[in-house]
Amino acid sequence: MPHQGPGDAHGTHDLRARVLASMAAASPQGDGDPDDPVTVLNRVCRALLADLPVCGAAVNLMSDAMGSQAVIASSDPWSARVDELQFVLGEGPCHDSFKTRRPVLASDLDRETRWPAYTTSALEAGVRAVFAFPLQVGAVGLGVLDVYADVPGPMPDRDLLTALGFAEMATETLLDSAAPGRAGGLDPGLTSALGTRARIYQAQGALMVDLGVPLVDALVRMRAYAFAHHRDLDEVAGAVLDGTLDLSDDV
Repeated sequence: MPHQGPGDAHGTHDLRARVLASMAAASPQGDGDPDDPVTVLNRVCRALLADLPVCGAAVNLMSDAMGSQAVIASSDPWSARVDELQFVLGEGPCHDSFKTRRPVLASDLDRETRWPAYTTSALEAGVRAVFAFPLQVGAVGLGVLDVYADVPGPMPDRDLLTALGFAEMATETLLDSAAPGRAGGLDPGLTSALGTRARIYQAQGALMVDLGVPLVDALVRMRAYAFAHHRDLDEVAGAVLDGTLDLSDDV
């Protein structure tokens, strides 16, 4: 959230109350364990979608050491698939937002030149604008909240402030999930969500050994295959690990 002076405290309280009210309204009774961080993050995404004129939202858990780790929550399956494109292709506003610790506002993908591969795929999926908000505390980055629009145009200041409020709620959820005393540092729900990434890293290491290529090139080869064949990266990794996919002839 932007820095708030003493005179802004009431406005901050009102925004938080509005975010909480939107989450409650967007969460049908019995939609999951209210203490599970993935459930809460899904509610954040759904509430944002109901509160703003956008078409999707997703939360990507990230780290400085490993980059994008998992799309752990989304407003809907379409948003999760679109968000996964940034991991498959290795570029996009999510990566830039996490690296710079600043929002990245791509209001018209038709005019965007920073991420050529991602932009092409996102446009094909129906995305016209992307707004990425870092989830961080001080200099520590936890992930990124991605917000998608199906029409181009900048996000109005009021909507931008609201999106930042949802990003703060997502940050609090991630912080709570990593509270001292939890085994492994993360809530089991988040640990489970990271399971798919473990397969990808295992497959990356296996390809490095089998093909005699650097670790980075092994991941690039898997990403290229997933993109060219319209398959999830996790699915490709699983096929590599069980021996049903040979990438030795792919470039």
